[in-house]
Amino acid sequence: MSYSSGRHFLQIPGPTNVPERVLRAISAPTIDHRGGAFGRFGLELLESVKEVFRTTSPVVIYPSSGTGAWEAALVNTLSPGDKVLMFEVGQFSTLWADMARRLGLDVTFVPGDWRTGPSAADVEKILTEDKGHTYKAVGVVHNETATGIYTNIAEVRKAMDRAGHPALLMVDAISSLGAMDYRHDEWGVDVTIAGSQKGLMLPPGLGLNALSERALAANKTAKLPKAYWDWQAMLGQNKAGFFPYTPATNLLYGLKEALSMIREEGLENVYARHERHGEATRRAVRTWGLEVVAKDPTQYSGTVTAVLMPEGFSADAFRKVVLDRFNMSLGSGLGKVNDKVFRIGHLGDFNDLMLAGTLCGVEMGLAVAGVPHKQGGAAAAMEHLTAMAQQAHQVPAGVR
Repeated sequence: MSYSSGRHFLQIPGPTNVPERVLRAISAPTIDHRGGAFGRFGLELLESVKEVFRTTSPVVIYPSSGTGAWEAALVNTLSPGDKVLMFEVGQFSTLWADMARRLGLDVTFVPGDWRTGPSAADVEKILTEDKGHTYKAVGVVHNETATGIYTNIAEVRKAMDRAGHPALLMVDAISSLGAMDYRHDEWGVDVTIAGSQKGLMLPPGLGLNALSERALAANKTAKLPKAYWDWQAMLGQNKAGFFPYTPATNLLYGLKEALSMIREEGLENVYARHERHGEATRRAVRTWGLEVVAKDPTQYSGTVTAVLMPEGFSADAFRKVVLDRFNMSLGSGLGKVNDKVFRIGHLGDFNDLMLAGTLCGVEMGLAVAGVPHKQGGAAAAMEHLTAMAQQAHQVPAGVR
């Protein structure tokens, strides 16, 4: 293997680039996870992590991936045979529904075309027709990582309320938390599912559940088997800042530092930055003459843009050219869109210049790979980024 100079551009939609401050925090010496110092640290962390969910309710943290956090949400609130309503938006919504079935739940999986997300009207219609309130939970992916499709959770909650339905609302926010506007309490979410490796800017290894009072009430009667994922075991130990089994101590150090960085930038500024980068990326794609997977502009993601390859061209072959020639990793197409789509991740510890470099790499890759396109996509993105920067730093008249 020959040496490739310069930094590698990791532009997959997670795991994302881990900032140096977080890496340094993770490298701190491990301490006794049963000692007093850890208990004080744990209490502070478990309180501060609530901010990014925008909740005052408990947040449970597991040594796991986001998939583990999916399972925790289901087994802690439901019983064998319970009906669950879910929507097909992409690969991850599909996998979550498959997990629910394997756990013994009765899943109604509303089919989708992988280019649009569920509408509030669909949710309201289905739940209004469920006169016997047989659905015990509604599972929605806030930001489908495989297709770059965003679902308006506030509207889903309003639809559930209009239907007068008591089902729990569970939301996968794995690729949106800490990057796109999210409000656990205000939107009436019962369980929010998250992972460490995306907007939270950490390596993989932490799965999180934010809970509501309704979810905790459901937990008292839930009969699906659970041991490792048991909320009650977690919440009991968390009262003193501890965990029922060995926690991922050094990742928790990193989480504390990541939360500090988000707080310093300001959540609203973090959201605006990701929205700016999403819009700039889509402008580049349109200029190239390519097509974004998400059809509905109200469902565009701020953290990942999935791009359709022209008919007859391999997305994987294109991604290999970009990796080999420009040392940049792009996200692959998953499931139904395998080899048909490449994904540009623009989330986490990321700025305007990094995005400009990313889009230049994509544009050069399109040319080298012989993919039909028009030039100027990177320039169109930079024009948008420049205009936004000028607007943000506009000097008042008369001031020099």
